[in-house]
Parts: sequence; structure tokens; C-alpha cells
Amino acid sequence: MNQMDQTKFCCSVCLDLLKDPVTIPCGHSYCMNCIKSFWDEEEKKKIYSCPQCRRTFTARPVLEKNTMLADLVEELKKTGLQAAPADHCYAGPEDVACDVCTGRKMKAFKSCLVCLVSYCEKHLQPHFISPAFETHKLVEPSKKLQENICSRHDEVMKMFCRTDQQSICYLCPVNEHKGHDTVSAAAERTERQRELEVSRQNIQQRIQDREKDVKLLQQEVEAINQSADQTVEHSEKIFTELIHLIQKRSSDVKQQIRSQQETEVSRVKELQEKLEQEITELKRKDAELKQLSHTEDHIQFLHNYPSLSALSESTDSSSINIRPLSYFEDVTAAVSEVRDKLQDILREQWTNISLTVTEVDVLLSDPPAEPKTRAGFLKYSCEITLDPNTANKKLLLSEGNRKVTVMNQQQSYSDHPDRFTGPWQVLSRESLTGRCYWEVEWGGGEVYVAVAYKNISRKGGGYECGFGRNDKSWSLDCNNNSFTFWYNNIQTPVSGPRSSRVGVYLDHRAGILSFYSVSETMTLLHRVQTTFTQPLYAGLWLYYGATAELIKLK
Repeated sequence: MNQMDQTKFCCSVCLDLLKDPVTIPCGHSYCMNCIKSFWDEEEKKKIYSCPQCRRTFTARPVLEKNTMLADLVEELKKTGLQAAPADHCYAGPEDVACDVCTGRKMKAFKSCLVCLVSYCEKHLQPHFISPAFETHKLVEPSKKLQENICSRHDEVMKMFCRTDQQSICYLCPVNEHKGHDTVSAAAERTERQRELEVSRQNIQQRIQDREKDVKLLQQEVEAINQSADQTVEHSEKIFTELIHLIQKRSSDVKQQIRSQQETEVSRVKELQEKLEQEITELKRKDAELKQLSHTEDHIQFLHNYPSLSALSESTDSSSINIRPLSYFEDVTAAVSEVRDKLQDILREQWTNISLTVTEVDVLLSDPPAEPKTRAGFLKYSCEITLDPNTANKKLLLSEGNRKVTVMNQQQSYSDHPDRFTGPWQVLSRESLTGRCYWEVEWGGGEVYVAVAYKNISRKGGGYECGFGRNDKSWSLDCNNNSFTFWYNNIQTPVSGPRSSRVGVYLDHRAGILSFYSVSETMTLLHRVQTTFTQPLYAGLWLYYGATAELIKLK
């Protein structure tokens, strides 16, 4: 028989091989003396149960020796083997060992908080059989039972001192913890258990919140990937369209040049053929006249001269207007000019495109601190020019579209849907989406330094499209007497030193817009903290006699 077979012939009460085995009505077998002793303890309660399955019997069963099982046990004993626990039942270095076992110790099955002893399954049986152990508290095996003993009085600590926040025994309040707020350990446990449940609820709520956050972040990852893929696809499509457009224009220019080349060459050859025909005719006429000049008969000479001397009408050579060394070179110059303009546009807009890409930032974090010095602001300086298509016709743009002046006469701008027709206003050509800084030099009259969304109204009076008079623009009114901030037609007086130069700092993503008075030092005039939902454009609104210029800072 193997080790597994031997364990089947052990009594679950004494854990040894069965002695005088008996089988009770539920089918479980025990040593006769073990089950008798167990039922003797239950005699007082008139309850008889199986120590293993806990099945109860109304009358105490009659015990009779199971002869077949007894014979099998005897055969097992004759083999010289004794029922022994499997190796995995013995305590290892990491296990809690039975404190009762001698020699090689068994693994503890339970620890008793009253006895402060750990028991294997065999030595734990009295706790199940004897009523004297009914009040004992059994827990999972623990190596820390001695921590429950008071080091001063060598007593079990069953109390808790709330004053010192430590476990104590019943003798501690007499001396060391006299007058302290003490309660039973059970009462403190109940209180802490309530706190524990609250903590668990908080933890579980945080887990749910974090799981939602994780799900949200996963959705953001998918959204970022989808947006990036779509943007790459759209950008490639747009650049491909630009390339195709340039290729088509190249083909058109080539075709036009070849067509004009063919036309001009045809015209020149046509004239060339006429001249060659005239030369042939003149040579023939010269030969006839030469022959006539050699005629000796005077009468014959005079007779033929009138008909031979008449010349056909000659091609007017003055109509041949040749421009030496200049044929299609002007076309090359025109194409070069287009190339230079495209390069300028790409160079100007590339910074904006690049900044727009790098400003993509999904995870919200504290915005970078606003610079404290002008040198710090200049790190974010951006080159801004004014868009002629937005300028009111009373405004004249100059200095590379950076300066604007109010004129007495309207300018000859073409009609454009982006042009302001009411207030004397103009917007920048560049959109602003990242962190930007620019400065405006103003004078001669009242000037509004502003930012606005592109969809601000261009038609009508001040309330519809005036900077600061609606919810699509923010502006600082600068005049010789005071500064005033305007938004949504609400004005806010601003105090600060007068200066002919105003600095504007924008952190689009953080929703910060700040206006500074710039002289030898920079003084904050007004700061806006909001949420910008669209790209912004720098704006200027001038009154009669005023000028304003976007200063080159680089």
C-alpha cells in the first residue's frame, strides 16, 4: 500500500491508525475509544454528531467493531509500515509549526488567540471535543502570537489604550496607563472595523474612478491615433494636391511657352520666306536689267526699259522689330518670383504648422509659468503680419504689412468677404494657437490692441464686429489718458504706467491672455484666464489720426 492508501485507515480524531475500528451510521470510521470519548462529552447536550461531517443522531448509535476494516488495518501493520503524514504535512522554514509536536513538527492547522499556541490538526482536536475550549478563538496559523503578550506583565493583551494608541493587558491601566482612555480590544476593533469599511469603500470608489480613468485614457489613445492617422492622410492629400497643382501649372507654362514658340517661329519663318521670295525676284530683275544694259540697239533699249525698270513693292524692313537677347527670359523671372513667394509662405507658415503639432497635449498639466522678464517673453516672440484682405478701406498698410495708418481717403482695396466694413479694423494673416508674444507700437490717437476668432463678424457696426464688443474678441483700449480692457461689451478699467508700446502674451492652451506696458521695464496691465475654443488672430482697431505697428522682435 502506498502512503495515500495508509491515510485512509487513520482516525480523524487521534490521527493514528484505527484501533478497534467502528463505523457510525453516516459511514465514517473511528477508533472505538475516540468516538466514545467524543460522544461522552456530548452526552450532556443529548446531541451525538460525527466529528467529520457534523451529522447528528437523535439516539446514541450502538457501536460495533468493523471486522473487515480491522483486518485491513492488521494487514497494514504486518507490512512494518506505520501511518505517517506525507512530507508536505511537516512544517517547513516558511510554515507555522505546531507548538505541541515533539521531534519533527507538523504544520499548524490553527492558532488559538486564548492559548497563544499553534496546533496541528491532531493536537487541535481537544478544542473541538472539550466544552472547556468553546470560548477560545481559533484563527489561521500565525507566527506573531507572542506579540499578543504584554512585555511588562506577561499577560495577554486584551485591552487598548486610545491615549497612547497601543494594545495593553488588564494590569497596564493600574500603572503605566493610569487615567488613560482604555477600552477592550474588541471595542476598539469594532470602531476600527467601521473605519476600515469606510476606507475600503473609499478605496473601491477610487478603484472605480481609476478604472474609468484608464478606460478614458484608452479612449484617448484611440482618439489620438485616429486623429493622427486622419491628419497624416489629409496632410498628404493636401500636399499632393499642391504638388499636382504645381505640376499642372508647370505643364501649363511649358505648353504656353511651346505654343508661343511655335507661333513666333511661324511668324518669323513666314516673313523670312517673303524676304527670300523678294530676293529671288530682285535677282531675276537684276539679271534682266543687266542684260538690258548690254543691249547695243538704242531703240530696243528704250522700248524695253519702261517694263523692266518698274520694281514690285518691297517688304518694309522697319516692321521687323527684334528684341535681341530677350525672348522668354521674362517668363523665367515670373516663375522665379512665384517660387520665391511660395518659399516665403511655406517658411512663414511652417513655424505655425510646427507649433500647432507640438501644442497637441492631451494630458492636462500645470501650464508653464508666465515669463517674468522681457527676455523671457522674447523666447515666445512670433512674427506677425497684417492681412490686407481684412483691412477696412480707411486703413493703409505699410512696412511689409506690419504698420497700419488711418487715412482720409478710402484705399482702393478689392472687395473681399473677410474685409471689415464698419470699424477701422484689421486682423493678422497668421493664426495663433500656441504660446506667442508680440508688441505693438501705437500713437496719434486711440488704438485697440486685440485678439479675435476668425469667425468674428465683418459687416455691421461696433457691437457685431468691434474688438472687445462681443464674445469672439478681447481687446485693450489704449489712449493718451488711460487703458481699458473690453470683452463681450463689458469694460474693465486698467491701471498702469502709460507707454506707447504694449506687449501681448498668449498661452492658447492654458487660456491665458496678458497685456503689458512695455518701457524700460514690463508692467502687467491685465490678465485674462479663460478657455479658447478656436485659433486666435491678432487685431488692431484704430480711430482717426492713429497709427499702430507690429514690432519686429527677432
